[in-house]
Amino acid sequence: MRLRPLSLALGVLLAVTACGGSSSDSSSGGGAESGGTDAVTVGLIPIVDVAPIFLGQQQGFFSDRNIDLTTEFAQGGAAIVPSVMSGHAQFGFSNVVSMMVASSSGLPVRLVGPGVGSTGEQGADFNGVAVPGDSPIRTAADLEGGRVGVNTLNNICGVSINESVRKAGGDPSRLEYVEIPPPDMPAALDTGQIDATCMSEPFLSAYLAKGGRTVASNYVDVAEDADIAVYFASAELLQSDPDLVQRFTEALAESLAYAQEHPDETRAIVTTYTSLTAEQVAGVTLPRFPTEFNRDSLERIADLAEEDGLLKEPVDLDALLP
Repeated sequence: MRLRPLSLALGVLLAVTACGGSSSDSSSGGGAESGGTDAVTVGLIPIVDVAPIFLGQQQGFFSDRNIDLTTEFAQGGAAIVPSVMSGHAQFGFSNVVSMMVASSSGLPVRLVGPGVGSTGEQGADFNGVAVPGDSPIRTAADLEGGRVGVNTLNNICGVSINESVRKAGGDPSRLEYVEIPPPDMPAALDTGQIDATCMSEPFLSAYLAKGGRTVASNYVDVAEDADIAVYFASAELLQSDPDLVQRFTEALAESLAYAQEHPDETRAIVTTYTSLTAEQVAGVTLPRFPTEFNRDSLERIADLAEEDGLLKEPVDLDALLP
C-alpha cells in the first residue's frame, strides 16, 4: 500500500488539457492485454468513505484484474480533479457536487462508479454539521452569520448545509464557508476559528464522544438515499483504454459490496490509512456503499447546486453517468 501526497494545481490541469495531454500517457499502455499488469493511481481523501478501495486492495480484487493500485491522498475532490484530468492519476474519488461543477465548467469528467451514500437517518449519518457542546447553535437556522468549515469550497458540504438551513427556516446566503482540512476541524471548532463544520467520519464520532453535537444531518436533508461521492475518470481514458476502465469498475463494485457486507472489516481497515486506533473507529458510523447510482438524488443535488449558483451550465447527467 503506497501513499503519496497530491500536489497538482488547477493551472497544471489547464496547461495539460490545452496541450492535448492524455490520461493514457501515465498508464502502462494496455499491459493487461499483453499479459502484464497495469499501474493505476487513484486519488482519495483520508476519510472512512474510501475504505472499500483499501479493502479491495487487501482482498486482491484489483490485482485479480491485473491492476497494480497506488493510492494518493488529497484534501478534497476538487483537488483530485486536476490530477485525474492531467493523467497523473487514472481514477479519483470526489463528492458529486465537485463533479457537477467540473462538468458544467467544460471539463470532460466521467463517473465510473458510486462511492458512498447517506444512511438516510437523521442524527445517525456518517456526516453532520458539528458544533462544540457549549455552542449556542441549536439548529441549522442558527448558523446564520456564522463561519462554517468545509474541506473544500463549492462542494457537497456547502450545498447540503445550505439546504439544511433553508429547511430550518434560515437564510444560507448569510453563511461564510472556510476551507479546513478534515483532521483539523475538531481543533478549529474548539479554538473558535469556526462556529460549525461539515464533519465526516472518522472524525465525527470521535468529536461527539468528547462532547460535541450535531445540529443537522445535512446529507440526509438533500435527498432520499442520496449519492454523496463517486469515483471518476477522464473521458479520454474511457476512450483510450476502455478495458482498464471496465476492470477497475468491476474491482470497485466488488470492493463496495464487500465493504457493505463486512462492516467490522471496513472499520478495521480505516486504521491502516489514518492515525485512528481500533478503539477510536469502533463507534464510527459507516455510510452506505452502493453499487448503483441513485439518479433521482443526483438530479435533486444538481438542482440545489444550480440554485446556489455553482453551475455555469445545467449538468448533463446523461453525459456524466456511464
